[in-house]
Amino acid sequence: MSIKVGDRLPSTTFIKPTDDGPQPVNSDEYFAGRKVALFSVPGAFTPTCSAKHLPGYVEKAGELKAKGVDEIACTAVNDPFVMGAWRKSADAGDVTMLADGNGEFAKAIGLEMDGSKFGLGTRGQRFSMLVNDGVVEQLHVEAPGEFKVSSAEHLIASL
Repeated sequence: MSIKVGDRLPSTTFIKPTDDGPQPVNSDEYFAGRKVALFSVPGAFTPTCSAKHLPGYVEKAGELKAKGVDEIACTAVNDPFVMGAWRKSADAGDVTMLADGNGEFAKAIGLEMDGSKFGLGTRGQRFSMLVNDGVVEQLHVEAPGEFKVSSAEHLIASL
């Protein structure tokens, strides 16, 4: 069963790439007391994710923050080194990368997907959510193969 609006995010640990190396991030602490625009991509450096999804949040960071978003974060079932390299190559300084290398977060919220026919294994689905103090206020999950409702533009329009 997947997470829904009104649910509290499950407690999990992400790994955040930093200049000092990978750092664990407790989800309860990370989301506490603030509004976070969280989006998930099937994989760093994949075509739609790199050409549209991440760039949209980079370009619209100011608009999101003007609407009360404190932090913009991207998660993917990738290791923190890949997530850090992707952030750097995309010049995505306004987006916090939260690596879900083992897919624990994707599984805990019921939004994992099987990408094995593309050689990707188990990944997180493409989605966006607005999380307020750890509680899901908005959730936009894409249909397989689509990129519409998880975009920065769609999230901004729904705020």
